Amino acid sequence: MDYRKLGTADIKVSEICLGTMTWGEQNTEKDAHAQLDYAVERGVNFIDVAEMYPVPRQAGTSGDTERFIGSWLAQKGSRDKLVLATKVIGRTQMPDFRPFTNETRLNKEQITYAIEGSLKRLKTDYIDLYQLHWPDRLLNLWGDSAGYQHIEDDSVPLLETLEVLNDLVKSGKVRHIGISNETSWGAMKYMEYCRQYNLPKMQSVQNAYSLLNRKDEQCLAEVCLREEIAYLPFSPLAGGGLTGKYANDALPKGSRRELFPDFTTRYAKPAIAEAVEKYRELAEENNITLIELAEKFCTTRPFVTSVIIGATTLPQLKENIDAFDIRWTDRLEQGVEVIHIQNPSPAP
Repeated sequence: MDYRKLGTADIKVSEICLGTMTWGEQNTEKDAHAQLDYAVERGVNFIDVAEMYPVPRQAGTSGDTERFIGSWLAQKGSRDKLVLATKVIGRTQMPDFRPFTNETRLNKEQITYAIEGSLKRLKTDYIDLYQLHWPDRLLNLWGDSAGYQHIEDDSVPLLETLEVLNDLVKSGKVRHIGISNETSWGAMKYMEYCRQYNLPKMQSVQNAYSLLNRKDEQCLAEVCLREEIAYLPFSPLAGGGLTGKYANDALPKGSRRELFPDFTTRYAKPAIAEAVEKYRELAEENNITLIELAEKFCTTRPFVTSVIIGATTLPQLKENIDAFDIRWTDRLEQGVEVIHIQNPSPAP
């Protein structure tokens, strides 16, 4: 296992981060504990969760993912050996999520409420990396529109949010902070405030990234390299699309696309199938699997620090972790680039 520095923080994280968003919906507490045991055994020290997990969110299971991790930590007593990351949700209309409002916002009242809930569920007194799940300002984040639409709204100022996070760092409840589903402008604006007001630096940015979604290479990759911000790609298998299981319009029983069709539209666009088939052929020509190609690709990018993987079964988790062991060759690099030029980011 390779370990890399998290931005400029005094933390090293494994090149593989264990994602947990299915725990509580598609996975039981027993499943979650088994995955944690196996991942740690394989050298993974980085765990990512969020206050709203599992997803898609339902009132009856909301928060269960953090609870499952908390019960495992209570049993194992290995908190100091792990880098634990969680997230506070950004702005959205979400009735019943906060007891005092139907709209979540990244302000002092809500972030303070959120961190206390996460600490309680996780059974810990500090979070290593506390991330803003998505911005307070309104953006096209989920790939449901091709163009940028500028909206001036009453969003909570970034400086105000950063000052709240600064209070959490000073209190010792949070060690480091990060962003997620964020733009290059957002990342650089936080860096500006960090320097100008001597506030904590955003040490990481967690965005969707895969062979089918390389939009962050245009701007955000340079920001991460020059500003020493850890890039943490999620969905390296494009919601299962880069496993090949949805080829020829297949819809495996129990898959996320079958269970939650409205939640997986980002990876169900017409141009995706053609690109996936080309990547599958490239993998076959090089005697590796499509999963190995997709996941190893992510970890070989110079701006990537740790790749967030997820699985619903232990065999899937083993296959995902094993994928990082293959050797990345010039032939694979050249093959990927040819396909990308022909089929540029069909799932942004």
